[in-house]
Amino acid sequence: MNYRHAFHAGNFADVFKHIIVARMLAHLREKIGPFRVIDTHAGEGIYDLAGEESSRTGEWRDGVGRLVAAELPANAAELMAPYLAALRACNAGDELRYYPGSPVLARHLLRPQDRLVACELEPRAAAALSRQLRGDPAVKVVRIDGWMALNAYVPAKERRGLVIIDPPFEEPNDLIRLADGATAAYRKWPTGIYLMWYPLKGHEEHFIKRLRRAGFEKCLRVEFAVASPAPAGGLSACGVIVVNPPWRLAAEIRTLAPLLLNVLGRDPGRGYMLDDLAPSLPSVAAGEGK
Repeated sequence: MNYRHAFHAGNFADVFKHIIVARMLAHLREKIGPFRVIDTHAGEGIYDLAGEESSRTGEWRDGVGRLVAAELPANAAELMAPYLAALRACNAGDELRYYPGSPVLARHLLRPQDRLVACELEPRAAAALSRQLRGDPAVKVVRIDGWMALNAYVPAKERRGLVIIDPPFEEPNDLIRLADGATAAYRKWPTGIYLMWYPLKGHEEHFIKRLRRAGFEKCLRVEFAVASPAPAGGLSACGVIVVNPPWRLAAEIRTLAPLLLNVLGRDPGRGYMLDDLAPSLPSVAAGEGK
């Protein structure tokens, strides 16, 4: 595995994904009972935006860099508060130097009764992740293949929880593995929430068809594009699918997505789409940036 997320940390796709993750954790925190977070492809934990990889691409400047410089309306600032609080916790004062990956974001939002399992196979990333999360009794870091982890750690003993599945997409069949892995996990732990992130490259048809046939009672899809497809193949759009989404999540995305498009969008090709992949339910909403 050669993928290094440090080149892309804090870009528009990270911002979009992590704001949704933070919203779901905020909803899980509303009930007293404990929950568990399982991050199958957890990465390094924290990324240095001044480091060699991030400096080489500078992708974060058009992502989290734009967001923290924007003046947010009150309703959006309130919805983003859990995400922004985790971001501030990783940095000193107003300086933006470090970006939290999903396991560090999740750890920041855990309560004493909640637990996190962070899984990573790549040796360098796994070592960095262990350093970032060591000493926390609520966190377990495991060096394991993410697809194996999805089978090994589901179901959790807690009734409630969030499974984050964000593979590196280095293999041509990763989209199919994503659909099949989430479907199998759901059948073992139907009360869990499952978040799947994927890049939009124009080859998602079979992936979406598989998910439509999976039998999910609730399955929310949101796709987010900051620009027209790049001729050179760079990433300009991504998607997030949430199985068992919190009931207010769709409305929150409808509030946040247009704002994020205005902050992060780069050309008139920007836009978003929101619908439900559950076969018995109609589309929830659709929209475009302005």
